[in-house]
Amino acid sequence: MPQLSLHSPIGDLTVSEEDGAVVSLDWGWGRDQTPTPLLVRARDELQAYFDGVLPACRFSLPLAPPGTAYRRRVWAALADIPSGQTRTYAEIAAQAGGAPRSVGQAVGANPIPILIPCHRVVAADGPGGYSGGDGLITKHYLLDLERRDAGAKPGRNQTEKTP
Repeated sequence: MPQLSLHSPIGDLTVSEEDGAVVSLDWGWGRDQTPTPLLVRARDELQAYFDGVLPACRFSLPLAPPGTAYRRRVWAALADIPSGQTRTYAEIAAQAGGAPRSVGQAVGANPIPILIPCHRVVAADGPGGYSGGDGLITKHYLLDLERRDAGAKPGRNQTEKTP
């Protein structure tokens, strides 16, 4: 499976491709580096996102996350969350079906974080968790980056508090 890595403010990231679509984004530097046109585009878009040049809502990459039909519904709901905003697990459950707990399991299993913005999902009473990078530090970083870029101010759907 072709993969390409990049340095980012939240650590090294590796993007993988299969059948012309991005199928995963992992923390760490991949062993093999295959700069396919899609992976170069993914690397360039992620670098532009971190540089504040490309808003998160402008990723234009074909994504094909492997998962159950339910998980793909949850991930599609995550993709609908505007950059710099958050939704609760319960709000995503109301949109995609299931319960907040099953949404949390689907969010935790997201194989393409950042591009499928699982960092935008929070618990009703606080930030919830984050399994990527350095956990909540990474989640806060991504949300702060998006809010700065969007000029967003905390509002009804921006419930997460930064430390």
